Amino acid sequence: MADDRDLYSGMIRLHILHHADKELIFGSGMAEELARHGYKISPGTLYPILHTLEKRGYLRAREKRSGKSVRRLYGITPAGRRALKIAKQRVRELFGELIDDK
Repeated sequence: MADDRDLYSGMIRLHILHHADKELIFGSGMAEELARHGYKISPGTLYPILHTLEKRGYLRAREKRSGKSVRRLYGITPAGRRALKIAKQRVRELFGELIDDK
């Protein structure tokens, strides 16, 4: 899969937005979730993706202190919800073509 990393990068971003639409997410938790789906993603890859989604206005981050540590939590924005909705429609269409292709 490492050789196909660029092929899956869009799906990883959509997966992140999908989970951020359900609840607040954080980097290591999202890495674990992605790993459950077969995406082995390093922090050096994941955190720039989160930051880019934040810069584009799809995610909003806030910090939560727990003792001495600080966790950065990400939630989806209205722009992120709109982008996710459109992306879901396009994925459904593509999925239909991929599955029905004989």
